[in-house]
Amino acid sequence: MAIQIKAPTFPESVADGTVATWHKKPGEAVKRDELIVDIETDKVVLEVLATADGVLGDIVKNEGDTVLSDEVLGAIVEGGAATAAPAAAPAAAPAAAAADAGEDDPVAAPAARKLAEENGIDLASVSGTGKGGRITKEDMVAAIAAKKSAPAAAPAAKPAAAAAAPVVTAAGDRTEKRVPMTRLRAKIAERLVEAQSNMAMLTTFNEVDMTEVMALRSKYKDLFEKTHNGVRLGFMSFFVKAATEALKRFPAVNASIDGNDIVYHGFADVGVAVSSERGLVVPVLRNAEQMSLAEIENGIATFGKKARDGKLSIEEMTGGTFTITNGGTFGSMMSTPIVNPPQAAILGMHNIIQRPMAINGQVVIRPMMYLALSYDHRLIDGKEAVTFLVTIKNLLEDPSRLLLDI
Repeated sequence: MAIQIKAPTFPESVADGTVATWHKKPGEAVKRDELIVDIETDKVVLEVLATADGVLGDIVKNEGDTVLSDEVLGAIVEGGAATAAPAAAPAAAPAAAAADAGEDDPVAAPAARKLAEENGIDLASVSGTGKGGRITKEDMVAAIAAKKSAPAAAPAAKPAAAAAAPVVTAAGDRTEKRVPMTRLRAKIAERLVEAQSNMAMLTTFNEVDMTEVMALRSKYKDLFEKTHNGVRLGFMSFFVKAATEALKRFPAVNASIDGNDIVYHGFADVGVAVSSERGLVVPVLRNAEQMSLAEIENGIATFGKKARDGKLSIEEMTGGTFTITNGGTFGSMMSTPIVNPPQAAILGMHNIIQRPMAINGQVVIRPMMYLALSYDHRLIDGKEAVTFLVTIKNLLEDPSRLLLDI
């Protein structure tokens, strides 16, 4: 009995996806709940698991193909065995045999393994750039080009995927590789252009003295971690807490424009920008205004791990009324972050630098950070934006205000 393999049900915010990687080849045995194919959307990579034990049958959608919500990707022959592969898919038998014979070979995508067989390249000699050292099709194309020292691209095994294959050219020791954008990168580019084209965006700056926050963190970080079961106290939770307090005082910064209407949100869903191998992603802390410092830190740590493992869900990436991004983790001293529509503002944190400051007529060295608030001037006046940022500055320079709500 054949069971259809279908793409996940995409939410309304996701129109379609792309088949990223088939982890099984036709004729190979699959087990229930085993990962068989990845679907890349413009937000996250979705994993499709086997719904029954059996053998992978015909593949309907190849790597690089566009798929819609609930569209059929292939089929599983229920109750079959790998030895039955020749009857189910004769053409896949040599590849399956090669895979069985090379259990100790490096993990490689099916397309990469096929290219290696066709061009006589040892997989062990290729360095994988994919997740967990996985050898991708792009890695194999580059290896073929290096071997032949010629501008010719590697032959495509499947015409349907040829359009998505990178093009490698070489002239002596000068090589170039043209790779199609991932859906996530293309979506990021689209939204950044959209924001700058459709929004009256301005950025205001200020600086915050981090002395008190750093002293508080240094004094209580060990006790905090012990009390909250290993959750570490970082700086981001202070900024989220200060931002949510400021959002209560300046509701326009937490609002959004919908046509000719202004939507004021009675909650603060704060997006926290996280860097991953696929690009910048922004998971959302729901009702952040109700969260403690420990809950914020735990949520951010969980998002960071999921981003590195590619496990963020679409629900965790959807929505948000305000965003915080921290370029300081990479050494950025100052930047102008771009607002994520339909949100009205974004807060940019930067590197903490010891600088001489004039305090009460004396020059002293203080740990200083530049803050940037980019905002939609159609909705937020300059006075509101500046006062909002000053409020965050005051709350961070005297953290006791967060407890006293002053």
